[in-house]
Amino acid sequence: MSTDPHPFDHAVALTATGVPHQYQGETSPEYWNMVGPYGGITAASLVQAIQQHPQCLGDPLSLTVNYAAAVGQGTFLIEARPVRTNRSTQHWLLTLMQPDAEGNPQVVTTATAVTALRRQTWSTSDMPMPEVKPAAEVPRVPPLFKASEWLARYEMRFVDGILPMTEDGAERDSLTRLWVRDNPPRPLDFASLAAVSDVFFPRAWLRRAKRVPAGTVSITVYFHAGRDELAEAGDGLLLAQARGQEFRNGFFDQTAQLWSPSGRMLATSHQIVYYKE
Repeated sequence: MSTDPHPFDHAVALTATGVPHQYQGETSPEYWNMVGPYGGITAASLVQAIQQHPQCLGDPLSLTVNYAAAVGQGTFLIEARPVRTNRSTQHWLLTLMQPDAEGNPQVVTTATAVTALRRQTWSTSDMPMPEVKPAAEVPRVPPLFKASEWLARYEMRFVDGILPMTEDGAERDSLTRLWVRDNPPRPLDFASLAAVSDVFFPRAWLRRAKRVPAGTVSITVYFHAGRDELAEAGDGLLLAQARGQEFRNGFFDQTAQLWSPSGRMLATSHQIVYYKE
């Protein structure tokens, strides 16, 4: 059995620099997108910084990531600072920085987050997992784009809403449902749940069957699962669903949900995406 770290763990590995609240990481070619790292792995690195922080209270409850500029290849610094700690919640400000040509640190990503102590209460769901074909009955598809290495890091089985290979401009529903997990399989945790929340290709590409330039401007992930629910999910395939809501004047928003193999809601997300004609 290989003792090498999983590609995901290698990609989100951070080292404390000795400066309070500061961690250093390095981009991974295994999670490279067309012009920079896959946005989900950047979100996961921010979650990792929070959870490594010695003052962290509880587990992630929400994370909002604003992609101010493309993250470049090489090392980066994350500052993760808890700015307010209450009895049950803790509020965070985060920045990801890289040096410019003169070596001066520049902010390329900003984020806010909330961690929390979860307590047992009355609970229910108004959005149960849809009835779809079991993962075992849905064929696995190869990475849709060879230029985006990060796609090879996920096992994907599309129930419906796969990206059309013909760019004919035909309008259709923007809904996608797929079974997905890390490749190779890896037990789910909060960092990998944040990453897989951004696994969907731009909704504009499906809605109009045209691959225009597009990129996430801001994403918010809400973590509904605690550690026990993540442990129950293990390394099983998650059902992931996404749909666009409004496409207008160069931006669209997308809402998404992720369920465990047993049908438990694990996370929801919402993002705003830039697109170009």
